[in-house]
Amino acid sequence: MTLSPGDEDLIRVASLARARAYAPYSTYKVGAAIRTKRNKIHSGANVENVSYGMTVCAERCAAFAAVASGETADWDAIAIVIDDDKLPSPCGACRQVLAEFSPDLRVVLATTSGLRDATTLRALLPDPFLPDRLPR
Repeated sequence: MTLSPGDEDLIRVASLARARAYAPYSTYKVGAAIRTKRNKIHSGANVENVSYGMTVCAERCAAFAAVASGETADWDAIAIVIDDDKLPSPCGACRQVLAEFSPDLRVVLATTSGLRDATTLRALLPDPFLPDRLPR
């Protein structure tokens, strides 16, 4: 999938977030930025903890920042940036959290060295568990 206008701006915000990541154990810093259809951007960075299960990924930090700002729908895209020689891929937990709010989200993948690609959350998580599966 090709990049859309504005994706480089979203990547830049995710890169700035990546610089603030707290990753003393893995040294694997990740930044993410979610853009809404109203062009608001919410960013996040991974935050590690010595108790590894308490670590939170950048994608979920950005999602939670959007929700905390009242943005629970109409997400347009998320950019994820790492410093590596291959593109990032959000973990399963992040895919599920993102699907809760925007199952058709565009996902922009980038590295600090200039690699770029885009896909969709639907391609990464084709059959998410969504609220409509719960009995009412």
